[in-house]
Amino acid sequence: MKKQKLFIYGASGHAKVVIEIAESLAYTIGGLVDANPVIQQLLDYPVNTPFVEGADDRWIIGIGTNSIRKRIAGEEDRKYATLCHPSANISARTHIGEGTVVMAGVSINSSVRIAKHCIINTNASIDHDCEIADYVHVSPNVALAGDVRVGQGTHIGIGACVIQGVKIGEWCTVGAGAVVIRDVPDGACVVGNPARIMKKDIV
Repeated sequence: MKKQKLFIYGASGHAKVVIEIAESLAYTIGGLVDANPVIQQLLDYPVNTPFVEGADDRWIIGIGTNSIRKRIAGEEDRKYATLCHPSANISARTHIGEGTVVMAGVSINSSVRIAKHCIINTNASIDHDCEIADYVHVSPNVALAGDVRVGQGTHIGIGACVIQGVKIGEWCTVGAGAVVIRDVPDGACVVGNPARIMKKDIV
């Protein structure tokens, strides 16, 4: 049986991790595309070289910046894969949208809904009934308790913890190691234990 090809937008650090997940899932890397013409190779693969895309092939946006993933997804009419590392522990009752990447060691429990083009990074833990909107990045070792809501484009920093039932708005930043015990409004940056708002942008 012919292996399905995967094409990747982006050719930097995050794309390296995406490549290795794709390889573990037996994809063939069909090509990489990057806006920087200086980059010619990433790991074992050439960048920005001509390629042939088949009807059954898939794409992934291998870029860590949430706003850039949103822009590319809006500009490019592609069929996107969903990549889940084989070591991730994911409930069969979880929904994961297209373009989302779930990395090694992640735990996702029952009735979680993760939307499109998210990054669920290494060893993150997402408990029951959480809802994560498009273009969110859940960083390594983040812990979300049950029934947490995370709005579009939000970045939750490495090692942050969010208690049950908290709602985090759109395009927020949760600082590394923050402990979030109350709701976070759209566009806010919160840090510390307990997490407090440092600044609030207009979304």
